[in-house]
Amino acid sequence: MSASYELRGPVAVITLNNPPVNGLGAETRQGLSRGLARAQADANVKAVVLVGAGKGFSSGLDVKEYGTPLAQAEPGPGALVSQLEASAKPVVAALHGPCLGSGLELALACHYRVAAPGTTLGLPEIKLGLTPASGSATRLVRLLDAQSALNLLVSGDALQAEALAGLAGQRLVDRIAEGDLLEAAVAFAGEVAGTRPLPRARDLPVLQHDAAAWLHEARSTVAAMPKVTPAMLRAVDALESALTTDADAALQGEQAVFEALAAVPETRAARHVQLAERAVARLLGVPEDTPARPLAKVAVIGTGTMGSGIAMAFMNAGIPVVLLARRQVSLDRCVAEIRKTYEDQVEKGQMKASRYEQRMAQLVTTMDYADIADADIAIEAVSEDMALKREVFEKLDAVMKPGAILASNTSMLDLNQIAAFTKRPQDVIGLHFFSPAHLMRLLEVVRGAQTADDVLASAMQVGRKLRKTCVVAAVCDGFIGNRMIEQYSRQACFLLDEGCTPEQVDAAMEKFGFAMGPFRMNDLAGNDVGWYVRKRRAVERPGMRYSRTADLLCEMGRFGHKTGGGWYAYPTGGYEPVTSPVVQQMIVQHREASGIAPREIGDEEIVQRLVYALVNEAAQLLDEGVASRASDVDLVYLAGYGFPVHSGGPLCHADMVGLPKVIAAMQRFATNPLDDAAFWQPAPLLVRLAAEGRSFS
Repeated sequence: MSASYELRGPVAVITLNNPPVNGLGAETRQGLSRGLARAQADANVKAVVLVGAGKGFSSGLDVKEYGTPLAQAEPGPGALVSQLEASAKPVVAALHGPCLGSGLELALACHYRVAAPGTTLGLPEIKLGLTPASGSATRLVRLLDAQSALNLLVSGDALQAEALAGLAGQRLVDRIAEGDLLEAAVAFAGEVAGTRPLPRARDLPVLQHDAAAWLHEARSTVAAMPKVTPAMLRAVDALESALTTDADAALQGEQAVFEALAAVPETRAARHVQLAERAVARLLGVPEDTPARPLAKVAVIGTGTMGSGIAMAFMNAGIPVVLLARRQVSLDRCVAEIRKTYEDQVEKGQMKASRYEQRMAQLVTTMDYADIADADIAIEAVSEDMALKREVFEKLDAVMKPGAILASNTSMLDLNQIAAFTKRPQDVIGLHFFSPAHLMRLLEVVRGAQTADDVLASAMQVGRKLRKTCVVAAVCDGFIGNRMIEQYSRQACFLLDEGCTPEQVDAAMEKFGFAMGPFRMNDLAGNDVGWYVRKRRAVERPGMRYSRTADLLCEMGRFGHKTGGGWYAYPTGGYEPVTSPVVQQMIVQHREASGIAPREIGDEEIVQRLVYALVNEAAQLLDEGVASRASDVDLVYLAGYGFPVHSGGPLCHADMVGLPKVIAAMQRFATNPLDDAAFWQPAPLLVRLAAEGRSFS
């Protein structure tokens, strides 16, 4: 969408019209530039009003164009700012709703600003590791006081126009509109049409006394902030240029700060994550107007850790739950665990007692499938046993009302086979929650071969109600997350064979930025889960290589934290791992029995082998269509597996390293006789992208 142009007497009205937030896409920028030039050329036009269509002025650059040539198309935001500021006729910005980022920068370049009540003004670039690109600091310290400018730049939070209008001496908001905004702005434009010289923000004096002292205090304050980022510190540099130099030098200083930050890998990763979060909600191949089914009542089958967590996730969202199990003792134990979780939150002041009672009132238990017949969705959360799942789905198929959604929480089993246990495979979908389900953000939504479009749309809507990061996956063994983590864990155990300890591997991955290393992670999840998978692999894929260490650990009964010991010991019952001499001895004995001479392995090799294992398997998944987008894979690992946010996910990290370098490392790993050479053959997609000079993103 572009920008429209109309005349209201001697006032030209240019309307940004790019729904839903008037993003400053290439076409919109070009339309605005043409409108400004047209107004300048028309002798009958005495003033210009710039306004946004719909619910807001502009929320900044059009995120749909990030990473495309359109983002670089002229005129850029900086050129538009200069064009607005250089106008020989007064330009009035008529502001309403969100006025953010580059949208606010356009408003700052206008000569006057009229705002509707409730207008929000902000510069969220700091949340992407950036400072504004088009001179916001230089103009803000002349329109506001320096402290208000600092708050806007460093917090990324938006301010209400009414609050700014009440500040003494401010010149950012000239008038709060009464009644119709556009009418008020056109009337104001008529009032100032003859004003000369025009009040350009850059020409105004700085509204700050004793700038040197203030800057010293500002630096100290920002440096002491929790979770301070390089961008926050550099924002003070931009303000220093704005306060202590003339406007031209200040604008150049701001641009230099922006360009330096834009080149930082963490900033690229932050932008990638923002785009990924927006993209993941778009269902490829599903019409946008697909209606969702009503989902007012939920049934959960299973009372283990997953069943209780899923029930709480819905209860937390205010959705009634019927919890079903075969035995009353299981139901009683599950309800007691849910109560204890909430009571702990009440005791810590994290929840009011009244809210606790409201949530418990939403929970009903039963042992009779007939009691869940009227539920809109039933979620199976029993053990990963296909025979047990068949029993559950055959019963659900027999009792559930027509149109009800039948969901499985399976983490690895064939959803198409599960759907075939019913006479309504179109109503079956996978909802793979991650434990603890009421806390973990990730939800893999698994679409079966016959899953209906409206079932998929409904599942995504449910996930959003639960405040989950929902990623769609096709059916395969392990879907996206667990299929990749199997290769990650395989490499971790190969490293033990070759000379590492669990502590060394975990420390290297945690230094890289993972929330926890692979061995701590497996202890928490349960080492028996992987053992079950390896037993199945021995039958289905007997040629697949594994280190024997993980099986030996399980044969010792060390399943992890739940049994008091796994790769580590947990002597106090807490979650803090302690080195286990028994495990160390087992690893050494296994090496000796296998005739392996240990070698020294550096952290760089540890990180590369584990992360590139994720990358190679992800490339295979993308080629097979299991994942729709590379950014979806990254979100799975950011939201569900503790991958470091500053790296943007495994595929974003590979892009920043450079795919040719990633391939070279894989080829080097393939020469290791103790590793799996077949696995390290780079995936075809990875080879194609590297050969074409392209990236995953």
